[in-house]
Amino acid sequence: MEKLIFRTAQRADVPAIVAMLADDGLGKGREVVGEEVDAAYWAAFAEMADDPNNTQVVVEVGGEVVGTLQLTYIRSLTRRGGLRAQIEGVRVRADQRGAGLGRTMIKWAVDQARERGCNLVQLTTDKRRADAHRFYASLGFRASHEGMKLVL
Repeated sequence: MEKLIFRTAQRADVPAIVAMLADDGLGKGREVVGEEVDAAYWAAFAEMADDPNNTQVVVEVGGEVVGTLQLTYIRSLTRRGGLRAQIEGVRVRADQRGAGLGRTMIKWAVDQARERGCNLVQLTTDKRRADAHRFYASLGFRASHEGMKLVL
């Protein structure tokens, strides 16, 4: 594998990020992909970019964006006022899957959380993603809680 570059996403990366988010069975039904990026994505990206506890990350290989994830830091009164990291929207470009990039990305995110002083890293994955469940378990994550969501 060529050298990986992890960096904070820039505005110009948004189309590639949205394309990766939409490039699976579940994402196709949730994301809006067309010739132009929907205004809602631009607004969300701008808000995230202004939040020091929220980072959209991209991974480059040979100058091309091949992976992405969102890393959010959450302070809580639980766990003695602990800081936790939330990993969301992990995606690897289709032509790069199966080469270990996802594993490298998650390990990188966990290292970032450690450096920031987090005492917990959490993520959610859709119950229909059996392969993702096995993948995260292989990295040490445990399905210790039952997550619930309310779509508004």
